[in-house]
Amino acid sequence: MGWAAEPKFHILAVVDSIIDRKLIERLLKTSSYQVATVDSGTKALEFLGYIKMAQSTQIHHLLLLIITGFMEVEVNLVITDYCMPGMTGYDLLKKIKESSSLRNMPVVIMSSENITSRITRCLEEGAEIFFLKPVRLSDLSKLRPHMLKTKLKDHNQKQEEKTAFQSPKQQKVQQQEQQQQQQSNNNKRKAIDEGLSHLRRTT
Repeated sequence: MGWAAEPKFHILAVVDSIIDRKLIERLLKTSSYQVATVDSGTKALEFLGYIKMAQSTQIHHLLLLIITGFMEVEVNLVITDYCMPGMTGYDLLKKIKESSSLRNMPVVIMSSENITSRITRCLEEGAEIFFLKPVRLSDLSKLRPHMLKTKLKDHNQKQEEKTAFQSPKQQKVQQQEQQQQQQSNNNKRKAIDEGLSHLRRTT
């Protein structure tokens, strides 16, 4: 019997410095995450579909999706620098948490400055983690539980929405199928137990 494949997680890294961007991209890929990178909060919001892009940006975005393998794949987490020109990581965090379609997206903030008030403000606004630079490989292992939790939450929400749109007849059929599956599992378990019991008596 084969084991279920571990889910692939897709992370959007938002870093304005090209050196830091390449570094975090390499660390994330080493941690077996799939990665796309952008250099500003505005481009991150465009990537996530929060704001409409100019036509030239749409072409660039499409090419980026193809190159990074993100075509028709959801982003599971955003990791962003705090200090960036224009839109800071905190501003990006607020935009994501204010969006009805993105608010469940886990957001992680990075900064080289250990400023308590800044860290507290980001965590209170909804950031999952605040990393102090330099980010280490061991830090990135902490991302997976947050993505698993969000994935499960989104799955349960979709199931609830699906059930809400079902007619009473469809819901009844689904319940019957679930009961039949449960009964089938119980019968298999009973047959195995009886077989083991018979084997013990004959040995």
